[in-house]
Amino acid sequence: MSFAAPPRRAGWIERPDARIRYEATGQGPAIVFAHGLGGCLFSWWQQVAHFATRYTCVAFSHRGFFPSTAPADGPDPAQYAGDVAALVDELDLGDIRMVCQSMGGWSGVEYALMRPGRVKALVLAATTGSLDPRQMREPERSRLSAWSKSSAEARSDLLARNILPASGARMAEEQPALAQIYQHIYGLTQGFDREALRTRLHAARNRAPAAFAAAQTPVLFVPSEEDVVIPPFAPAGMAPDIPGARVSPLPEAGHSGHFEHAAAFNAKVEAFFAEIAA
Repeated sequence: MSFAAPPRRAGWIERPDARIRYEATGQGPAIVFAHGLGGCLFSWWQQVAHFATRYTCVAFSHRGFFPSTAPADGPDPAQYAGDVAALVDELDLGDIRMVCQSMGGWSGVEYALMRPGRVKALVLAATTGSLDPRQMREPERSRLSAWSKSSAEARSDLLARNILPASGARMAEEQPALAQIYQHIYGLTQGFDREALRTRLHAARNRAPAAFAAAQTPVLFVPSEEDVVIPPFAPAGMAPDIPGARVSPLPEAGHSGHFEHAAAFNAKVEAFFAEIAA
């Protein structure tokens, strides 16, 4: 029997002030993938290839990220959940699963709260989205100050060595070809100040973890143990306050563990989806 690749379609979602690019690959229940500050819809190539034989994998580029557009003053994360809603409605996806990394967590958390019960499973990889680590439980909360100082030093050191903090030292040393691909994807997005967007994201990270119960969504946190961008211990301080939350760390991984160790990451997501469906 000859092999047939999963069906694929691509297009644009027209928003009042932006155009959102998406690609939908495969057939079956929908998974929506929301990328981080260093990525775009291409960031999920290893996940789409894995899941598209059984799921409809919808990868999109957040407003302002290649090749999507944004208003002249740059992307506003307050619009992210509305963009996801427009994508879900335009493609008639209905109830979805979401896999979010870093910045994408703001999209996932806020969309799940916007439409309670409509996200059947939410994966937050190297992110807590708009859930505020400053409001998590002890003893993790007391670790934030020291981690913030050490992680800032680590990020400065990486930049001085021409390494993106979002990819990390281990990927650069052990998988240089993969780090090169990451760098290319990062460089596709131009035209706005990423640090200004980071400031907007941090300002919007103000929800108490317990508030996420209103989303009625099972959550899997997948923190990267060597993350210097998002505190990897934060999910452990949040999960006890979120019904249905699990934490499954990714060892020997930097901030973009889904990219760096795709097979291990995909296996965690696969097991979570199977558990939720059981």
